Amino acid sequence: MYSVYDFGCFIANEIRTDAYAQALRQAVKQNSVVVDIGTGTGIWALLACKFGARRVYAIEPNEAIQVAKEIALANGYAEKIEFIQELSTQVTLPEQADLIISDLRGVLPLFQLHLPTIVDARQRFLKPDGMLVPQRDTLWAAVVEAADLYKPYTAPWDNNAYGLNMEAARKIATNTWHRGRVKPEQLLVEPKCWATLDYTLLEKPDLNGEVSLVATREGTAHGLSVWFDSELTEGVSISNAPTAAELIYSNAFFPFSKPVMMTTGDTVSVEICANLVGEDYIWRWNTFVLSQRQREHVKADFKQSTFYGIPLSQTTLRKIANNHVPMLDDEGLIDQFILSQMNGNTSLSEIAQRLLDSFPDQFAKWYDALTRVAQLSKKYSR
Repeated sequence: MYSVYDFGCFIANEIRTDAYAQALRQAVKQNSVVVDIGTGTGIWALLACKFGARRVYAIEPNEAIQVAKEIALANGYAEKIEFIQELSTQVTLPEQADLIISDLRGVLPLFQLHLPTIVDARQRFLKPDGMLVPQRDTLWAAVVEAADLYKPYTAPWDNNAYGLNMEAARKIATNTWHRGRVKPEQLLVEPKCWATLDYTLLEKPDLNGEVSLVATREGTAHGLSVWFDSELTEGVSISNAPTAAELIYSNAFFPFSKPVMMTTGDTVSVEICANLVGEDYIWRWNTFVLSQRQREHVKADFKQSTFYGIPLSQTTLRKIANNHVPMLDDEGLIDQFILSQMNGNTSLSEIAQRLLDSFPDQFAKWYDALTRVAQLSKKYSR
């Protein structure tokens, strides 16, 4: 969950903010209805009003939306903006929009529920001739020499002072990816596009693509760098490519299982897949490196996935198996009891006392019970 400080960091990234402001200036017409999804502290909603919008629906589940209300009041736009503290997928609006603006990405556009959220908003909120900002994202990949980014994945497990074999941890670590900015001179190949997200047509959150890359110089390949170019509106774009000015998004670094010595002309076949499972993505990157000098020589054949980057115990696997017959543990019974008391007629104070009476061994005092009740109230009550 982002803090107000985090939202400030996004705004302070001038390249990003200026591009979105320019896109809004082009897209908003007099009397436009605008939906701002993930409004944060409200900057897009405010600018939409400044550029002529008649009405803005600013949607944000984060408590930071309370600050956005204060900012709107201070700037004279409180009457034009309806702030809605909720997930957009849970919202029904009284009218359709001429424009939907959002920036729900992480390092990459495939981030948590970003894509299902945009599909839902386009289908339910947008007029047939309405506009989305951004309109499309193009995803790029390149093989990179990045020892500094690779070291944290392997050094703790390869180089310990105690003579211990820690290969099991290394295998897990190299099946995860993290943000990591690379420079143009670290690229070992010409980058290629592996997928495009056209938000005007997008229906599914999953994505996959394949690219064939050719080494343009010698070097040690440590992994893949992945980034996006985003077209906000016609003629207005941003990019987190290594060759572009640095944006707050950074790049994504997908490590190889092991470093690969590359020679000019070596070919690299890469398949990248992202599948939304629950509220986050399982990523898979398969890499096949063939020597140019020795045609039949396979330098690398890696099959990696974030599925293997999460250690799971047998107990956990048993609990999530489709044939598992679950039974509530003590913590589940407590939550079940609390939720059963939230009937619209009982105060949190009363529920806390009943909880204390029913589970005296679990709570030392009434305040502890109230804290537990309040947590569930915050999450589930209206």
